[in-house]
Amino acid sequence: METHTFTAEKGRLDQQVSQHTVYSRSQVQQWIEAGLVRVAGEVTTRTGFKLKGGEEVSFQIPPEKPMEVVPEDVPLDAVFEDEHLIAVNKPPGMMTHPSQGIVTGTLVNALMGRIQLPDADRDFGEEGYRPGIVHRLDKDTSGVIVVAKTVLAHAKLAEAFKERTTQKTYLCITVGRVNQGKVITLDAPVGRHPVQRQMMTVGGTASREAQTHFQTLAEVRDDAGRWYALVQAKPRTGRTHQIRVHLQHLKAPILGDEVYGKASPVISRQALHAFRLQIPHPETGKLLDLKASLPQDMQEAWKALGGSEADFPTPS
Repeated sequence: METHTFTAEKGRLDQQVSQHTVYSRSQVQQWIEAGLVRVAGEVTTRTGFKLKGGEEVSFQIPPEKPMEVVPEDVPLDAVFEDEHLIAVNKPPGMMTHPSQGIVTGTLVNALMGRIQLPDADRDFGEEGYRPGIVHRLDKDTSGVIVVAKTVLAHAKLAEAFKERTTQKTYLCITVGRVNQGKVITLDAPVGRHPVQRQMMTVGGTASREAQTHFQTLAEVRDDAGRWYALVQAKPRTGRTHQIRVHLQHLKAPILGDEVYGKASPVISRQALHAFRLQIPHPETGKLLDLKASLPQDMQEAWKALGGSEADFPTPS
């Protein structure tokens, strides 16, 4: 097993080990309970162990076990489907595809219960099992995602994303104004956070170019003087967490984003929705214009902040 060592800061053991890996906190807690983590040379099996700071922490990453991915009977909201591809309005709370430790409840499981996907061998790569998947949405991001039904369609769709012949439009609610309501383009490279390895940041480790166009659709101000904005975001590049990181950089994090902002009493997830995807059809080359209405939880959150239903763009 791989062994890694770091010098602790003050805080919980499970949080700090997680920050030094790409694994989730829940998975790290399993390692701790299995005796794979040592503090100052001693095995510690309490996940909430309090570190004073300065201790040497070592942990072992167990070998990944092969896991079986099975079809599941889960209702899906298909916004377009033919023999080449399917486009789905993914609900919040659903992961796009299985990965080590998570093999149920994903979009891929639901699709396998509905259609034949091109990768029948079910092998896990470094990024998990991704049959037909050409792009992803974060677990708590809702909206349009397109999945290939054939190997040829997968190659064509992947090429479209690589060559940037697609256009993605997101809607989000921000805590704060985005450049005082103006239309702006942020050109700021995004890379892995140097300390918190599950996060991305402007700059960071192995950063790559990232551009996002932002347009404010509406703004509201509460009684305490806090601004909120309904914002349209069009990423020109496709970096991990790009919109979330760019809005944090602009000091207007997404409402409810507990990673790059903070939790909100008006919505239980980050208020980010993939509203529209324009992409050439893999067989005909004709532009597909795929849209999904703003979900109910984001509508209710915006109105709870003082916004109006008239502010919402329509998918027509």
